[in-house]
Amino acid sequence: MSGETYTNPVLNADWSDPDVVRVGDDYYLTASSFGRAPGLPLLHSRDLVNWTLVGHALERLEPAREFTSPRHDCGVWAPALRYHDERFWIFWGDPDQGVFQINAPEIRGPWTRPHLVKEGKGLIDPCPLWDEESGEAYLVHAWARSRSGVKNRLTGHRMHPDGTSLLDEGKVIVDGDRIPGWFTLEGPKLYRRDGWYWILAPAGGVETGWQGALRSRDFFGPYEHRIVLEQKDTGVNGPHQGGWVRTQTGEDWFLHFQQRGAYGRVVHLQPMRWGPGGDWPVIGDEGAPVAVHRRPDLPPQPPAAPAADDDFPGGRFGRQWSWTANPRDGWATHHSGDGLRLTCVSTPAVHDLRTLPHVLTQRLPGTPCAVEVDLTLHAEEPGARAGLAVLGDAFAWIGLQRGTDGTVHLVHRFAEAVADRERDADHPRLVPDGQALLRVEIGEGARCRFFCDVGDGMRPSGPVFAATPWRWVGALLGLFAAAPDRPGHAGAATFSHFRISPL
Repeated sequence: MSGETYTNPVLNADWSDPDVVRVGDDYYLTASSFGRAPGLPLLHSRDLVNWTLVGHALERLEPAREFTSPRHDCGVWAPALRYHDERFWIFWGDPDQGVFQINAPEIRGPWTRPHLVKEGKGLIDPCPLWDEESGEAYLVHAWARSRSGVKNRLTGHRMHPDGTSLLDEGKVIVDGDRIPGWFTLEGPKLYRRDGWYWILAPAGGVETGWQGALRSRDFFGPYEHRIVLEQKDTGVNGPHQGGWVRTQTGEDWFLHFQQRGAYGRVVHLQPMRWGPGGDWPVIGDEGAPVAVHRRPDLPPQPPAAPAADDDFPGGRFGRQWSWTANPRDGWATHHSGDGLRLTCVSTPAVHDLRTLPHVLTQRLPGTPCAVEVDLTLHAEEPGARAGLAVLGDAFAWIGLQRGTDGTVHLVHRFAEAVADRERDADHPRLVPDGQALLRVEIGEGARCRFFCDVGDGMRPSGPVFAATPWRWVGALLGLFAAAPDRPGHAGAATFSHFRISPL
C-alpha cells in the first residue's frame, strides 16, 4: 500500500463482526471471539488502516462451567464497543444466555466482570445508545433462530443509564419480514444524528448479504430503510456488519467484514459520506466496496498489524493467542528462558483436537504464508504427543509422539469434518533426539502443505490438506500437547521460534 492509498482488507484475518469507536485521536476495535479465551480482542489504530492488538477485555467466559470444553459457535457474538461517561463499554450477546455488558476506565482495563443485562435464549448482536439529545438510554438487539425460533427482526428497549438493566419488556422496532426481499436482518449498530435514530444493520446472510441503513425520528419507529452497501460488480461478497466512525477531521468511515471461507471474516475499510441534504449514508464507491482508496485524512502512521510471531519469552505467549476454552492452571509453565512449555494434558479425547480445551490458537492469515515452529518433546509417557495444527471442522497436524518403546516419532495426522478421530496422513518416522522443526505452507484457497526437518533437511509430509472453517469461525493455527488419559504425570513439550512469513 502506498503512502497516499490503502488496500482492502485492512485486517486480513478473522476479526469477525467488528465494531469501532473513536476516543480523541485514537481508534479502538473489538470483534467476536465466540468460545475462545481470552475473548473480546481489543485493537488500536491512529489512522483506521494500521492496527495493533493491545489486549482482551474478557479473561474468561462465564459461567465458567459452560466453557470447560470447546464451544466454537457459542460464547461472544457480535459485540458493540462504545465510549460513554469517560468509560469504555462492550455489550455482546451470548445466544444461550442473553445480553452481557462489561466496562472499564481505560481500554486496557481493568474491565468489570460480565453483567447479564437481559436473560434469554437467542438474544444476539446488542448495541446501546446514550442519547445526549433526550437524556434517554436505549438498547437494540437481534435474534438467533437456532435458539429462539425467531429471526429477521430487531427489538428495542429503554435502558437504565448505568447500563445494568432494561426499563421495559421491549418492542419489535424493525420486522424484516415486512421489508420485501430482506432476510436474516441482524447485527444492528445504533446511532443518533441530526434528530434521527439510525440503525446500520446487515441482511441477506454472511455469504451474499448487504448492509442496510434504517432511520426514524422516534427510537421505537417506524423506520425507513435503504441498502447502502452491496457487492455489485466487485469481488467482495456479502459486504456487511460493522461500525461507523467519524474522524477528528470530520470524515466518515465504515469498517465491515467479508466472509472468506477458511480465512473467516476479514475487515474492510470503506469511505462514507452523507447523500444530498445529508439524508442517507453513501458507503464505498456509490454503494459498492472499494479495493483501493485514498487514506483517511489523519496523521501518517508506520505500517502495523496484529502480532503473529512469538519467541515466548519466559514461557509466556503473546496477546495473539487464545485457548479453545477457559484455561486451567498448569497448561503452560512460566520459566526463566524462552520457549512455550506446554503440559501434555491427559485426556480421553487425545485423538480429536477439536474437542481439546488446551489448544493454543491464533488466526489463520488471509494471504499465502509459511508457518514454522521448533518443537521438543520431553514427555516420557507412551502416547504423549505435541504439534502444530490447522484446526477447523476438519483438522490436520504434524508433530512428535512418544512410542510404547520409549522412542519418539514424527507423526502427521488429519481428520475430516465427519470423522470422530484422526488417522495418519503419512508414515511415522523415528526422531532419535525428540526434536523437530515443523512447517506448514498455506497457499491460495487455504490449501496446506506440511513439512518437517528432524535433522536431515526439510522434507514434505503427506498430501495437501484443505483448511476448513468452523461454524462462524475461520480456521485456526494451533499448538498443543496432550497424552492418553492415564494416571501419572505426562510431562511436557517446548515450542520455540514461532514464525509466520509470506510465501
